[in-house]
Amino acid sequence: MTGASPGVRSDSVRTAAGFPSGDATIQNVEVVTFGCRLNAYESEAIKARAGEAQLQGAVVVNTCAVTAEAVRQSRQAIRRLRRTRPGLRIIVTGCAAQSEPQTYAAMPEVDQVLGNAEKLKAESYGAFGMSERVRVNDIMALRETAAQMVEHFDGQTRAFLQIQNGCDHRCTFCIIPYGRGNSRSVGMGEIVAEARRLSEKGFAEIVLTGVDISSYGKDLPGAPSLGALVRKILKLVPGVKRLRLSSLDSIVPDAALLAAIAEEERLMPHFHLSAQSGDDLILKRMKRRHSRADTIAFCESVRRLRPGAAFSADFITGFPTESEAMFENSVALVDEAGFSSLHVFPFSPRAGTPAARMPQQGRALARERAARLRAKGEAVRAAHLQSLSGSIQQVLVEKGGKGHTPCFAPVRVGAGPLRGSIIPVRITAVTVDHLVGAP
Repeated sequence: MTGASPGVRSDSVRTAAGFPSGDATIQNVEVVTFGCRLNAYESEAIKARAGEAQLQGAVVVNTCAVTAEAVRQSRQAIRRLRRTRPGLRIIVTGCAAQSEPQTYAAMPEVDQVLGNAEKLKAESYGAFGMSERVRVNDIMALRETAAQMVEHFDGQTRAFLQIQNGCDHRCTFCIIPYGRGNSRSVGMGEIVAEARRLSEKGFAEIVLTGVDISSYGKDLPGAPSLGALVRKILKLVPGVKRLRLSSLDSIVPDAALLAAIAEEERLMPHFHLSAQSGDDLILKRMKRRHSRADTIAFCESVRRLRPGAAFSADFITGFPTESEAMFENSVALVDEAGFSSLHVFPFSPRAGTPAARMPQQGRALARERAARLRAKGEAVRAAHLQSLSGSIQQVLVEKGGKGHTPCFAPVRVGAGPLRGSIIPVRITAVTVDHLVGAP
């Protein structure tokens, strides 16, 4: 489990996005998004499908199930929406709605509950779809993932492109397969076509996303790999200026991907790994596929192929049976693998998962360890940013005069440069959380 695992929390801050004010057919619908990059992508698809159905006067809450806290926050947001927007129809969907529809069906504030498959169908938002209060089907019965052809991302210069959904692995802490189903890949031709449309729309950077993109292609004819897909996109769509990958497993035996890392300058040299722990016994109890040695080896291999590459990682603290020594192995892995930033979350037991039945450490200990590991993450991030001082970086300019380097370090460049452009920037100063540069 990678793309929707607890560690993919860089994108887990709840966001609310209305429709473009220029589109009269959908401007009265809002989408509130919790969770990962894939949810953000699907929220854009929800906007499009709701627009096709001419849905009016509604808010769609796209939930996350990865932690109990995420579920709690979504319920809190729903109650707040009802208080502040009493006239709106509230539709709840996403992973939490899929895995525990009864939780939301029992809320008097909720008008309709849609499953993860149903939320991507225009008919769910039309007159026929509105006739059923709960429309949540068996997600495990799905055998394919259709390309959604999302062609705009409100206020963004970076576009997400879904290449895969679901997960075949059953990590003991993770509820997401029950919200997403088994792994299903989008066909390469459809992905290339969508990448072309997005580049023609003016997006300078595309992020390939999914629940477990490391497993891409295993269910397709010929079993094309993630690396083969990357090379095909960059070969057939020269308009894609930058291509990024979302979360990867540490064990990726993909020769084509390693070749692309070495040879394709448009493939950005930042890699986010679903590490989760630095202790082999805990990894085994998590039912992860990799060892700490695999994580270190992956980072070393990529650095040899692409000097200057940066790595971030997911970690869970306070997993059942984690001792202080086991936790210290996670701390030590940060330096041994050379991570430049961390996404750290205290273990959250999810009902129905094997880890919830294991001897628990207690939330206080999990939070205390999370705070210590986050402090380590802040230190390595500061060191990484400092290492870029005085360098010249190619920066994609985003809104508000902000941007990112190829290795995804945040930069402030001021309001002068044209948004959406990629410009050389000399790094003139370093703060605690971003770089400052001058074109």
